[in-house]
Amino acid sequence: MINVGLISDTHRLLRDEAVAFLKGSDLIIHAGDIGSMDVISGLEKLAPVRAIRGNIDRGPWAGAFPEEDLVEIEDTRIYILHDRNAMTLDPESSGFDVVVSGHSHNPKIERLGGVLYVNPGSAGPRRFRLPVAIAKLRIKGAEVEASIQELTR
Repeated sequence: MINVGLISDTHRLLRDEAVAFLKGSDLIIHAGDIGSMDVISGLEKLAPVRAIRGNIDRGPWAGAFPEEDLVEIEDTRIYILHDRNAMTLDPESSGFDVVVSGHSHNPKIERLGGVLYVNPGSAGPRRFRLPVAIAKLRIKGAEVEASIQELTR
């Protein structure tokens, strides 16, 4: 079983609760609005990181991150982008099993057709009345489970 930590919208803040939740991950995916290379450096102490840039990620440091990415783990293809509403492809016909996005700050898991959509929510500063949250994927072959964890602070 492969454990993939999902985090998004940190906006320069890497919470201790997020670090604790992500410990033991085999890979961490950051779905954008990172805010600072310090966040990535902190995550890299826990596991390899695949990150994409979001709408707030500007400046020379952010150029190191693509706007979208594809990760393949065992028999599972994961498409990563920041704003799901900006998606210009059909994930199912493109052969993706999972779409990971952020941007809305609203944690959500849903299955549409053969595709699992996961938004881990915002793990950064609390925004609006939405929870501070993070998520995890558990992958075994072509089987994928997702869960969301609200952080207490």
